[in-house]
This record gives sequence, structure tokens and C-alpha cells, in this order.
Amino acid sequence: MTTTLATPTTGSRAETVQIVRSAGGITAWLVEDYAVPLVAFDIAFHGGAAQDPAGKQGTVALMAGLLDEGAGTMDADAYHRALDDKAIEISFSADRDLVTGRAKTLSRNLDAAVELLRLAVCEPRFDASAVERVRQQLSASIRREAKDPDALASRAWREAAFPNHPYGHPVRGTLESLAAITRDDVVEAHTALVTRGSLKIAVVGAIDADTLRATLDRAFGALPAAPRLRPIADVMIGRGGRREVIDLDIPQATLRFGTNGIPRLDDDHMAGVVLNHILGGGVFSARLFREVREKRGLAYSVYSQLATFDHASIFSGGTSTKNERAAESLSVIEDEIRKLTEDGPTADELDKAKKYLTGSYALRFDSSLKIASQLVHLQAEGIEVGYLDQRNPLIEAVTLEDTHRVARRLFGDAGLLVTVVGRPVGIV
Repeated sequence: MTTTLATPTTGSRAETVQIVRSAGGITAWLVEDYAVPLVAFDIAFHGGAAQDPAGKQGTVALMAGLLDEGAGTMDADAYHRALDDKAIEISFSADRDLVTGRAKTLSRNLDAAVELLRLAVCEPRFDASAVERVRQQLSASIRREAKDPDALASRAWREAAFPNHPYGHPVRGTLESLAAITRDDVVEAHTALVTRGSLKIAVVGAIDADTLRATLDRAFGALPAAPRLRPIADVMIGRGGRREVIDLDIPQATLRFGTNGIPRLDDDHMAGVVLNHILGGGVFSARLFREVREKRGLAYSVYSQLATFDHASIFSGGTSTKNERAAESLSVIEDEIRKLTEDGPTADELDKAKKYLTGSYALRFDSSLKIASQLVHLQAEGIEVGYLDQRNPLIEAVTLEDTHRVARRLFGDAGLLVTVVGRPVGIV
């Protein structure tokens, strides 16, 4: 389903978004679009895998995976038949801070879709057979990742970055922690997290505000009013400059590196976005791509990124290379970061980065599902709808001085935390 979030007459994305509040007090962001007779929902509940009980990591992921595995009077097979009969798509997942869901339906099947969505979030069955089936699916994915160098390197990096903190635990848990989870644990996670008080909603498509108001109360009105969230401490990555090697007999070494990032609502965040694009986020134009791949042929790909969570922010990146060239690759990456920290980017790099970041922003809004996802995540991050119009001017306002200051802030005081999977030569 294709739509647009900016009108030709005003050029404003924010003006296309209606803030709709139901009689029961449930709020959603709505973008009406009748070009195609479809409606897309995106929802999020605060409190993701970080809320897993001690020793039972994976509980929230298991719960999210079960929401569409039977609800109300329908077991899993009957529920999926009901979806298929009306060509309705409903799915759920969990990340570190959120339980998310999405639904897509033809507008003529809106009532059926809303009822199936209501059942999934308000009346999941958590049948014993479904619990075991989804548990086995998660376990199978964990076993596959145990042989995947990329997954192993990322997991080791998180554990080293956030020891004794929920962010250091895998979202889907471990084989041992999954085996310890009971149905009662799943029910408790649902009761604690899936509530009106933590709910964020975006709806895009062929539906008007009045219809949506009634729909919100029908779908979500029976949920508990407030979540029961355990406090999670803010956390910083400590002891930079560490190297951790996970021995695996493979011909390539997979590297992950990183340090503390910049919080999403920090005044320096946009300068950080621009700086990261110049360093490793811009693919073909990025310094790391040019120095690691093009000039030296050390790796096929190399990247860096900024990520923000409710209680942490990180700068991270990665690459894969031959074991005998791992030390050289890491040296080139660290050297480029050092140069950027000492000298800042060039005016040409800044200009190209800003043009790309502003010009490509519209690609985040070229389908209904993309629009709904963007709007929900803005709500979850506590950002007002006006940001949709402010974002590009904020990028445009970033100066060379800003990027140089932010480079020193990110990289000036601590080395990178690095994890390597393989048998890298020269890295210990």
C-alpha cells in the first residue's frame, strides 16, 4: 500500500497527522489515505525484554510470539484460519524496550480485523501446546545463532557493554532460561505490560477519525489501565579500549566495536546522526567504506550506527575480514575515528551527508506500514508530531563545529569496546 505523508499544498508532514482521542481516553495518530482501500495499524507497549524476570530471559519475547497463537474461543489453528479467510495480517514481536504489533486489512474487513486484534491483545489463550511450540521455535533460532559469527559477536558485545544489566541479556533468552519459563510467567508478563497506559498507536489508510475513535475503544478498551514495570537503571558502557576474542574455528573474523552514544532527545543527537553518516553510516560515501573496502580490500562491508534505548545510547559498528587481516582492519577503523576526532569532517563531507539525510528522509514514509511504524516510534520516544517537519531543518542546521564537537564527545575520552569471533591474528 503506497501513500504519502506530505501534502503538495503545504509540504508539511505533521499537518497530515491527526491526533485522535477516543471516548475511553485512548489516543492514536492517524493519517487518512483513500488511494487504496487498506488500513494499517502499528502499536507498541512500553516494557520489552528488559522486563524479563531474573533467570527467565525470553519471557517477553515468548509472550509476544504467543499473542496471535490462539485467542478468545479460537485455538491457534482457528485464529489463523480467521486471519486467512479475510486476508488479514496480524503479528507481534518484542525488543528491549517495547512489545510491538502490527495489523493490515482491507477496509471492507476492518470490523473483523479489529475483533481479531482485540482478541489477540485482550484475550490471548496461551494454550500449553502453543507455549511449547513457540518455545521450541525460539530455541531453534538460538541454536542457529550459536553457529552464526555475526550473532555471536553482537551478543558478546552486548554482554561486555552491559554486564549485570537487562540490556546485556539476549531478547529471546538462552536455551536454559527459555526452559525455565512457565505459562504463569507468560500470563504475568502479559498482564504487566499489555495495558492502555503504555500503549502507543498509529493508524494509516482508509479510515476516518470518527470511525477510529470507536475502533480504539473496541480494540483496546478492555486492557488494564496501567502497566506494572520494574525500574530499569540508566547505564553507560564502561572501561573502553577492551578487546574480547571468542574463539571459533572459521576462516574469517567478525568484529563488533562501539562506545557510548548520544541520547535521542539530546541537543547533539542530530550532529551525531550526521557525523555517523560521514564515518560509517553512508555506505559508499562513508570513510570506513572507502578506507576499509575500497582502498585496502579488507572487507566486503563495514558500517557504524547510532542507537538509542530507554536507558542507554550507543555508537556501534562492525565488519568481517580474514583472520590474518583482522588487526589491520581494526587499526584502520580506529585510525579513521581518531582522524575524525582530531580534525572533524571536511566541508564537502558535511554537505554530502546533509543532502543525503534530508533527501532520503521521504523514503521512510513511502508505504502505510512504514508511516505507521515511524509514527509509533516517535510516540514511544516521547517526540511530538511536529518533529516530522523539524527533522530536516535540524539536519540542515548542523555545522562543521557541531560535528567536530560531537566527535570529541563520542570518541575523545575512551577507546572502543571490541569483540571478535574467529581466530584473529594480532588481536588479543
